[in-house]
Amino acid sequence: MSPWEALAILLAGIGAGGINAVVGSGTLFTFPVLLAFGFPPVTASISNSIGLAPGALTGTFGYRRELRGQGRRVLRLAAMSCLGALTGGVLLLNLPSEVFESVVPVLIGMACVLIVVQPRIARRMRERRPPGSGRGPLVPLGVYAAGTYGGYFAAAQGIVLISILGTALDEDVHRINALKNALAATVNATAAVFYITFGAPSWPAVALIAAGSVVGGYTGAVLGRMLKPFALRGLIVAVGLTAAVQLVLERI
Repeated sequence: MSPWEALAILLAGIGAGGINAVVGSGTLFTFPVLLAFGFPPVTASISNSIGLAPGALTGTFGYRRELRGQGRRVLRLAAMSCLGALTGGVLLLNLPSEVFESVVPVLIGMACVLIVVQPRIARRMRERRPPGSGRGPLVPLGVYAAGTYGGYFAAAQGIVLISILGTALDEDVHRINALKNALAATVNATAAVFYITFGAPSWPAVALIAAGSVVGGYTGAVLGRMLKPFALRGLIVAVGLTAAVQLVLERI
């Protein structure tokens, strides 16, 4: 790995950590960079999942004020996130790599679509305030599905979680975002432990992404209350589509 490649991975980690804290989908920054430098897709995904875990934790810490009073909810839903992450990790390591290479462009495309339609999801979050606190079975099942997706391929899992939580919980958007960060951190940490135990990451890439994501995660959480994330969508979608096209061309 050249110094310029190391710098690019570090900067991608900073950007991913910040974007994950504010919006989600930071993987669409780090994953394409790893692909561009020749990492195999599965190795890139494993290394990315481990590297982004510390940033997810600092992002959650940055939103600790909005998590007050949500302790029981976090514990109840985090258990489903943990189970989902383990399911996704088992799928990634046991399915043939060709399956991952075929599915990931579709997942990236879906993530890009979610990023584009997020303003509509955000409006519904503000307008729809159903009674109750999401105690029915649909929210835990949705969180489990999002955890499975995040354990397999983490891109836009935060947006998936926001769409699930925002339509079910009568909460302020910042408290929902704080809960999203806590659940995404649970998925990332669970997947990281799983992949460290059973996977084969690239440790130099992990270290660079982790260092960057710690800085970006906390900074993104601090700025998240002031910045509107919508301006980032165009760049994220462009990077994501580039990764999808690159994977498709490698298979031709």
